[in-house]
Amino acid sequence: MSDRKYSSSLLIVLLLMIMASVSQAQDYPEVSQAIQKLVPNAQQIAIAETPVPGILEVQVDSDIIYLSQDGSYLLQGRLFDIDKRLDLTENARASIRRGLLQEVSDSEQIIFGSANPVHDVIIFTDIDCGYCRKLHEQIDQYNELGIAVHYMMYPRAGIGSPSYDKAVAVWCSADQKTALTSAKQGDDPVKRNCDNPVESQYQLGQKIGMTGTPAIVTKDGTLIPGYVPPGALRERLDNMAALTAN
Repeated sequence: MSDRKYSSSLLIVLLLMIMASVSQAQDYPEVSQAIQKLVPNAQQIAIAETPVPGILEVQVDSDIIYLSQDGSYLLQGRLFDIDKRLDLTENARASIRRGLLQEVSDSEQIIFGSANPVHDVIIFTDIDCGYCRKLHEQIDQYNELGIAVHYMMYPRAGIGSPSYDKAVAVWCSADQKTALTSAKQGDDPVKRNCDNPVESQYQLGQKIGMTGTPAIVTKDGTLIPGYVPPGALRERLDNMAALTAN
């Protein structure tokens, strides 16, 4: 995927939000009824028009699907604007991610960075993930380049796994940053327990489409999967910020 696609995210997200407000005014009762039959336990349904005549974008909780306006036909997959080379589905998902992550306060994250960074990113991390450890080995370089890292826990093996227990132990440590660094260097943390957000962060990661770690989420909700070196990440974030400024 190109940097151009990532840097266009905020503009397209704003466009989708505008379209959503218009389509909700039109209501599309047939589509709402079709979704309620297919997913009766859905907690959130939002309908928006797409550039394709007769096809509507439907957000069902944290997923995106497409339906015909009469509710008779369902499409599942990605919608691309060929001329603009934009993944409209991914940009809609970015809007969902942004909304979900805005509900998480800094007090529920382990933050490495200066008080006034140039860029902030959320990184879902697994203590036992090799590339997560490689990224953390360079945490000072990210910070020196003006990137503040807000860590959230995503133990890939799931709740109750050894990786999950390590994440809880780190969170419950008196010095979370030191404990996280030590754990990522291979030192097993002393087992601890306390009120912690690890389970909810794992579930949040699943909602926003985590398929592996590390997973970097930018301020506008763009998901950058995998390890990205400090310099390359700063360049990508700068490109995104430049488009927003224009």
